[in-house]
Amino acid sequence: MKFASAVLLALSAVTTALAASFTNPLRAKDGSDPFIVYSGDGYYYLLTTEWTNIQVTRSKTLGGLKTGETKVVWQDSTASRCCNVWAPEVHWINNAWYIYYSASNKDDLGTQRIHVLKGGSAIFGTYTYAGQLFNEWSIDGTVLRFSDKNYFVYSCQRTNLQSLCIAPMNSPTSVGTAKTLSQPTFAWEKIGEFPVNEGPAALYHGGKTFLTYSASYCWTSSYQLGLLTYKGSGDPTSSASWTKSGPVFSSANGNYGTGHNGFFNSPDGKEVWNVYHATANSAGACDGNRYTEAQRVDWNSDGSPNFGKAVKLGTSLNGPSGE
Repeated sequence: MKFASAVLLALSAVTTALAASFTNPLRAKDGSDPFIVYSGDGYYYLLTTEWTNIQVTRSKTLGGLKTGETKVVWQDSTASRCCNVWAPEVHWINNAWYIYYSASNKDDLGTQRIHVLKGGSAIFGTYTYAGQLFNEWSIDGTVLRFSDKNYFVYSCQRTNLQSLCIAPMNSPTSVGTAKTLSQPTFAWEKIGEFPVNEGPAALYHGGKTFLTYSASYCWTSSYQLGLLTYKGSGDPTSSASWTKSGPVFSSANGNYGTGHNGFFNSPDGKEVWNVYHATANSAGACDGNRYTEAQRVDWNSDGSPNFGKAVKLGTSLNGPSGE
């Protein structure tokens, strides 16, 4: 009996290990600007958009997001924000979930603005429209957390350059005066028709704070990630308080335009994972043919993130620890 029990335990361990493995892509089409949260209810939640709505897919394993339960949590008929829905993210602030996204009217991308939805205690729950954050062109917003205050980082237009801006958050639906945080000044940020800084994502590890962002034009294979590292002191809204480096994650192994990423924790909290989009088009693409991928983040000896390279589609990867 003891032998049989040991065999059953071993088989169970093998099954669990196999169940935790997965392959990319997690979403094969309309997988651009992805955002994943692992919540305390035991589910991964993947936010994506089909340009006119915000969709949430949930699963108890990362690989299960491929076929997980999907719900449209928002679709808006208001003309000024009906369309061109981009980059939804969900954040837990003041005991509620808030979704930040950008949208415009049907015909003019120049009217793109960042909007806020207020939810409740469940990501899969109901949301209500809570307001517009900025009265200027603004996309790709995210929340940056410090111990004493939250900040909102987004892509803006400054001196005719698509840049990163940062503003202190007064509340989940209100921000203070924005400042320019980063502009595309390096050669690797200026490839293609337009220089670009967009898609910021906050990352925390070992007492350090980082911001990744996407650089260069999205219709090129050189759409890639740069990194801002907080120096450990100084005003977070001052560009002097950050050090820029990059590119830190670029096209590889048949994945082109690897960018607009986000970060999520493993179920046991021991790992950080990178979720991003890419395209199989070697010229780069900025449309619904982009797919969603996820890989674990490793760490260099100095505490900085090591994103490795995007692996070939279909490669078997170990899932997040704690699954």
